[in-house]
Amino acid sequence: MSTAKQEVETLLKKLPEDCTLEDVQYHLYVINKIQSGLDRADSEGSLDQQVVEEKLGKWLNS
Repeated sequence: MSTAKQEVETLLKKLPEDCTLEDVQYHLYVINKIQSGLDRADSEGSLDQQVVEEKLGKWLNS
């Protein structure tokens, strides 16, 4: 697992030279939200694709 500093360095290398501070903040926000979701899925579990499709299918076809 990489450190926060390493993640920021990687992000900065991927962004264009003319990006704004808002661009950097937005990408850091997205990275944080994705990591939070992955951590939550690890701790609380997640649903299988087929289960989700079945549940949504029943709900959407009503």
